[in-house]
Amino acid sequence: MSSLPEEVILEILSRLPVKPLLRFRCVSKPWLARIDSQEFIKLHLKQSLKTNTNRSLLLIDCYLYSSDFDSLDRAIELDHPLKTPQCGTEILGSCNGLLCLYNRAEDAVLWNPSTRKYKKLPVSMMEVPQDVRLLRSVTYGFGYDEKSDDYKVVRLVQFFADDNDLWESEVKVYSLKNDSCNRVQDCPYYLYDSVSSGTLASGALHWLVNPKVISDRTNLILAFDLAVEEYRLVPPPDFYDKNSSMDVRVLGGCLTILCHRYRHRLDVWVMKEYGVKDSWMKLFSVTQPETISSFDFVIPVAYSKSGGEVLLGKDVKKLVWYDLNKKRVRNVRIQGAPDMFDLDICWGSLVSLGGNGEGNAKKTSRREEEKQEE
Repeated sequence: MSSLPEEVILEILSRLPVKPLLRFRCVSKPWLARIDSQEFIKLHLKQSLKTNTNRSLLLIDCYLYSSDFDSLDRAIELDHPLKTPQCGTEILGSCNGLLCLYNRAEDAVLWNPSTRKYKKLPVSMMEVPQDVRLLRSVTYGFGYDEKSDDYKVVRLVQFFADDNDLWESEVKVYSLKNDSCNRVQDCPYYLYDSVSSGTLASGALHWLVNPKVISDRTNLILAFDLAVEEYRLVPPPDFYDKNSSMDVRVLGGCLTILCHRYRHRLDVWVMKEYGVKDSWMKLFSVTQPETISSFDFVIPVAYSKSGGEVLLGKDVKKLVWYDLNKKRVRNVRIQGAPDMFDLDICWGSLVSLGGNGEGNAKKTSRREEEKQEE
């Protein structure tokens, strides 16, 4: 390869999975410097995002499981840095191959499952207002600020005040680049769903909100811009159905709204051009019993490699592929998957967490390594 131009070598390497690249780092010091360079790390990630490759499906119950997205044949339990039999682990966000993990012991880390590197996040105490009656919710979001080349974790806390129709909030942002946490402007809206983490799309985290505690409006989409750390409203699609509920997700990098009619129908809307109201498009609908014989809730997860199908999670215990052209589904069975699970996507990447406080996750067992290499 030494006779090839450097840009050609980088282009070839950028198409490889992470595992062989980690082995190639041991070839020589020049290869180590090449693969660890920020230029190559970003090129490799860009190539993966462009081609829908190097993806894993994450299945989450009390433990975390991973399955290769191209095959979806079996699930392998992940030995992550917060794994403990006493506390279940949540994924607060997934971005560019990094996961933000949290457990009930209130530990939080950023973790790259591909490199097994992690960074424990500092504990930031809540600043409780004096007139607070009750802690209402604590929710998080995780994403990438392209402008400053920084990964950020957002914690949004809301309290009930003495008046039942009033609340107060506290919002703090952790910066990986600065390894520090700062308080920012309070959230001006009331979270409609106090459980869901912020949905990352186009450099912003998104939640469904209401203008006040008692409100019949549930179609407001609040965005927190990670670059400027400010709030704005995103225009929703033009639909209204009093018998349906809304949910905000991301599909193929596009902000996505799910319109659920319990046990009857799911409409999936995607915003093709972020922030432009007229770019909302109804991508597809799933109905019962025409499309799927029986379901309570259906959640779109990701497009197939070709883009012709969408993986759907059904009732937190089943998976199906939905063909966008034929409007049909086919079942997916993953060996070793838990009985019930939440779902997320993680890209294989070399993204670094920086040298300050970075550690290695527990070493994968030999048996686990052999399974992953088969």
